[in-house]
Amino acid sequence: MIGRLNHVAIAVPDLSAASRTYHDVLGAKVSEPIDQPAHGVTVVFVELANSKIELLYPLGENSPIKNFLDKNAAGGIHHICYEVPDIYAARDRLKTAGARILGDGEPKIGAHNKPVLFLHPKDFNGTLIEIEQV
Repeated sequence: MIGRLNHVAIAVPDLSAASRTYHDVLGAKVSEPIDQPAHGVTVVFVELANSKIELLYPLGENSPIKNFLDKNAAGGIHHICYEVPDIYAARDRLKTAGARILGDGEPKIGAHNKPVLFLHPKDFNGTLIEIEQV
């Protein structure tokens, strides 16, 4: 059902510093920051040959990333994202298998302007999973 790894998302306490590290130290191509008000985050994409790193920074006081950083002040891996060809078929298969879909169960438009869903980390070995339709 799942396809390739789309990205690994890392919550960061300083978006500019993290962007510089990926660009200056690791030599990666790094996007400009992009506000995602619907998700309460500002994102920066680090382009890799076979995937992406998504740097996440809180956008507003109600950001879920703010809560994550309150518990993990240095930042860290927040979630991993896998591609799926049909998000509704994937959702239905996951629900049938007993996986919990976060939110209301309906896909939202994610940072890549594609439908996404998040899966409860307790169902996936403590890892928050995002699925994205490609």
